[in-house]
Amino acid sequence: MQRLVGEVQHYDWGSDQAIPEILGEQPNGQPWAEYWLGAHPKASSVLAGGVTLDQWLADHPEELGRASRDAFGDRLPFLLKILSASHALSIQAHPSREQAERGFAAENEAGVGLGDPTRIFRDDWPKPEMIVALTDFDALCGFRDPSSSLVLLSGLGKLDGLDEVLAPLGQDDGLAKVVATVLSGDEKVVTVVEGVVAASRTYLEEGTDEAVRGLARTAVELSEDHPGDPSILVALLMNRVRLAPGQQIHLGAGTMHAYLGGTGVEIMANSDNVLRGGLTSKYVDVDALLDHAIMTPEPCVGEYAVQVSSGVGLYRAEFPEFRLWALQGHDDTLSLPATDLGRILLVTEGQLVAHCGDEDCELNRGQSAWLPAGEEVTVTGQGRGFLAGAGVDADRS
Repeated sequence: MQRLVGEVQHYDWGSDQAIPEILGEQPNGQPWAEYWLGAHPKASSVLAGGVTLDQWLADHPEELGRASRDAFGDRLPFLLKILSASHALSIQAHPSREQAERGFAAENEAGVGLGDPTRIFRDDWPKPEMIVALTDFDALCGFRDPSSSLVLLSGLGKLDGLDEVLAPLGQDDGLAKVVATVLSGDEKVVTVVEGVVAASRTYLEEGTDEAVRGLARTAVELSEDHPGDPSILVALLMNRVRLAPGQQIHLGAGTMHAYLGGTGVEIMANSDNVLRGGLTSKYVDVDALLDHAIMTPEPCVGEYAVQVSSGVGLYRAEFPEFRLWALQGHDDTLSLPATDLGRILLVTEGQLVAHCGDEDCELNRGQSAWLPAGEEVTVTGQGRGFLAGAGVDADRS
């Protein structure tokens, strides 16, 4: 058991307050978008002795656990983050394992360098992910039923050109056709989107239907950071969900999504593969996105952890690369699950003390520790936190 210090990512969409507050550090005017805990080669966490976690695991792969090594080799399969957004992230989707392997090999063969900004597949891994809200957290997740979208958009009034753009929604493959048309960036589409945003501003001043107001609010919020971006109309075809603290959504291969605002704990497969569709200054490949994204309606509902033992809740998501537990300290000792795996323990409120044999590790808010496979760890204290591990072992509790 060793203390672990993560790496901060200063992406421009990040909040400048939330992560410094959690870590007990002074804000410095920069956006603190993400705090990474894991062994990602781009920004590995550092152990107490100054060794990076990726180097430590290269020298001590047995700490990953046999089940993880059998499935993923000598590589930590997950990346844990604190994420805090004050602006929307890009509309995006992620590939399946088969798609990632195929795409990675194809780009290698084509000679696209890993540092090339047009490179899409930076590794051959999938990138399923889960976000658990620490504050109210807004996100777009999957497409709503097209008939519902048509009703909501009609609530803004008759808009020039919109009916023509949305006409294919009544067809079996209508979503794919509409998204392709919108993301083409055609000047007529941009004009339509600008009309939708203008009508949305008017509706927020005068309209009363709460569902239509929600759609209008999304359009106006996104246009403030991305004026004229045609993907705003794609966003209006998607489910918008507000997670309460403690709720999660999880996203498999192909699910279109965008985080809009709030602070949460995110866990994902240890991959950099992102297919972007808009709301970003980064490279967008519309054809690649359409080839990989799910273009049929999907539900998006926040879920709480399911209690599996005293003070321990499991967030249900069947991904082999990761599993996440919520920890609530109380007067009794908590026994941490998945002793046959390497795990990361993160405290997000108060204080928890991890015990392993004669060793104690006191963790305050924002602090974390690496727990090697084979170590039976218990926790005391009144704090809250999270435990992350691979999703492949036989211990499902």
